[in-house]
Order: sequence, then C-alpha cells, then structure tokens
Amino acid sequence: MKLSHFNFNLPEELLAEYPSENRDESRLMVLNREKQTIEHKMFKDLIDYFDKDDVMILNNTKVFPARLFGNKEKTGARIEVFLLRELNEEQRLWDVLVDPARKIRIGNKLYFGEGESLVAEVIDNTTSRGRTLRFLYDGSYRDFRLKLRELGETPLPKYIKREVEPEDEERYQTIFAKNEGAVAAPTAGLHFSKHLLKRLEIKGVNLAEVTLHVGLGTFNPVEVEDLSKHKMDSEEIIIKKDAVDIINTAIKNRKRVCAVGTTAMRSIESSVSSSGTLNEFDGWSNKFIFPPYDFSIANCMITNFHTPKSTLLMMASAFAGHDFIKKAYDEAIKEKYKFYSYGDAMLII
Repeated sequence: MKLSHFNFNLPEELLAEYPSENRDESRLMVLNREKQTIEHKMFKDLIDYFDKDDVMILNNTKVFPARLFGNKEKTGARIEVFLLRELNEEQRLWDVLVDPARKIRIGNKLYFGEGESLVAEVIDNTTSRGRTLRFLYDGSYRDFRLKLRELGETPLPKYIKREVEPEDEERYQTIFAKNEGAVAAPTAGLHFSKHLLKRLEIKGVNLAEVTLHVGLGTFNPVEVEDLSKHKMDSEEIIIKKDAVDIINTAIKNRKRVCAVGTTAMRSIESSVSSSGTLNEFDGWSNKFIFPPYDFSIANCMITNFHTPKSTLLMMASAFAGHDFIKKAYDEAIKEKYKFYSYGDAMLII
C-alpha cells in the first residue's frame, strides 16, 4: 500500500482539546472484523466484550515532563527544549529537540529556571532540530532529575493549541503508569478508570503489563509514498516473564488477547517466537507495522482515532483491514467522534 491510501480530511472541530470528564465515558466504536459490523458504545461498555481468562495488555510507561523553556546566553532568546532520550546518566547528556533550531549552535549555552538554576551546553547537532545537550548541575543525579521535573511541563501533543493546564499532569497519564521514560502517553490507555479496571478484574480478565517508552518518532509523519522505505525511530521495550506467561497461557487456551494501544501491539510484535508465542524482551525496537501484516499475538485491539498518514493509522489498518478502517473513519467523522490523544476510542475484535 502507498502513503496516499492513508490520507483523509479531518474537520478541525473534531480535534479533542480536552478529555472526557470521566475517563471511561468517552465514546467507543466497536469494529467486528468477522461480521464487518460497527457499533457505537461508551468506553465503559468494553467489559461486555471480555470473559474470564481473556487478557488485556497494558503499556505501563510513564510520561515525564519533557518540555522545558530556557533562554540563550547573551541574546536571552526564549528556546523550547524537548527532552527525547537520556544518553549518559553520569555526564548528563540528552538528545533533545530545540525550537527555534536555527538559533542554536554547538557551543551555545542555555539557561533554565529562576536564577538560572540549570545550565546546558550544546555539544552536537543530530538532525535539523535535534541537538545533544550536556546539562551542567552541581547536585546529585537524583537532585538533577528532580530539577528537570520541577522545570519541565507536561508535553501535550503539538496539535493541542491551548496552554498546558495543571490538570494535564494527571490526565495525560494512564492510571497504570509506573515506569518513567515516555515523552508521550500511550493514549488508548487514557480511557481506563480505576473502577473499570476493577470491574474487569472481578470478571476474571487478566491484565498483563509491558513497557514501551513512547518517543516522538511514533508521531513523525510518513513522508515517503513507498511505505517500505519509511524508518521508525527506535523505542525501548521491556517485556517480563510474568506478562509472557499470562499472554502465552491465553494464546494456548484460545482466549481473547487484547493489545491496549498501538504501543502495546508494537511491543509484543517485536518479540515473537517461531511458534507464534511471546518471548521476554529488554531492548530497542524500530518495528513498523503497515498493511499487509500477519499479527502473531493479539486477536483484539483498542486504539484511538489517529492522524492522516500516521504510522498509528497504518497499524490499525493492518489489523482491521484497510477498507473496514476507511469505512469506520468515515462514520466517525459523520458521527462527530473526537480524534487524537484526548479523543474517543475504537475496539477492534
């Protein structure tokens, strides 16, 4: 398939600037692949589609406040710094994106916080907007990380045009977030409330946690018409034995295995055995899933409504079938479903 197959016009009013008041009361579109039917539900109705010993795979990554604002030495120009990846804990080296990038050159110093309590030096150019920074901070590593947290703000996606609000710190985080390291939330998981998770557990649905630290590469637009030439950025994945055992038992017993979000799906598809079961994993993956693709582990998926030409839409299309997803998106627009991170959800069974 080509890039142009994944383009569509999205009315601006369907972009969700704010989430539902209650996490599990967003809308839910249910796609049945076998029957080719579409149902309109609430997210909390999800429980009706799962039985005892089915499995939900959750990405327990935690978003850290990755967006900083500093000032360039001498000129005082305001510079946005987006923390992407820690390269070296001891030397406090980070890969970052800077904006405006044309003003930031190797050797420049950037000052952050009241009284310039944190300083960074630019030591390398990585891409047009990418830089490597060395943070200069006298305290311990723990104090340094606390300082980053104090100065940083929740990295809401660029398409949310409003200012970050205090509520976003809690709302742009899943309730099962544990392992800090993501620069964006695994958004399908944002719809789960504590109450809904408890109801699923009482029903006997098993929860398996994996970790994929979401990077910005997930959201980079695809710019090549031939999808096989697109390169995904690598993201760190950790899949432990307890999750592997839960998931493989469900596969063996022909239960419903549901990947909650594209990140959970990419995690498990990055570590498949030759017999079609899940292996433990601790490393990096740049797996890019687009049609046609044979999925090995999950037979069910929860996802949000995604941007045109995005790798996320391509994965959903590979799972549901391209024509079926196209029909579902046309209906979502007609029925005024909300799109993107704070938007509504889709269950594909």
